[in-house]
Amino acid sequence: MLKNPIPEVTNQLQHRAIGIINGKFTPHGSEQLNRGFLIDNNGEKIETVVLGKALSLLKKHIDLKKSYYWIVYPKNKNTQNLHLQVVGIWDPYQLNDFPNDSSKTNISKLLEELGLKDNYFSVRGELVFVNTQKKEIVVKICSAVKSKNLKNKNFKLVIKGEISLELLHSFVSLDINRDGNSLKLIKYQVIEKNLSENN
Repeated sequence: MLKNPIPEVTNQLQHRAIGIINGKFTPHGSEQLNRGFLIDNNGEKIETVVLGKALSLLKKHIDLKKSYYWIVYPKNKNTQNLHLQVVGIWDPYQLNDFPNDSSKTNISKLLEELGLKDNYFSVRGELVFVNTQKKEIVVKICSAVKSKNLKNKNFKLVIKGEISLELLHSFVSLDINRDGNSLKLIKYQVIEKNLSENN
């Protein structure tokens, strides 16, 4: 069974922002393995932090000279400065329990079978801002973890794209493509219209 790096949604109003990027991780230094840059196949650098569970994978299994598919959470303040948090590494052969008939099997083909591709992001949350002039939208994503210590677990993502102003405060599911340090809207689906009016 091939494990999907971006799992199916379990709840219609499930918030999330998760993506997959192929590239090499370059830490800032050997003392600080958890911070560095993810360098994609075009040589584009994205500031990256490796979170706990992925860090032990990185230390045990990852050859920093090689490219991998990284499962990441995106963060940004505007459309120009993407920041990634690595939560996993998708390698069906080395790290998953996928039968290894041939290590030459094309991983990007496997991704396609799952309906995914390099630089794809799935973003689900409330549409809180639309800038028709700049063609930018802002989606607010709330963490599922309701913990008192995690006050700032809600965050906003700035995305290049156009959605009608009428859909403000609707819960939307977005298919996003990363382009350099920007997130670009490919297509969207309205899951529930105008949330705040319903509350």
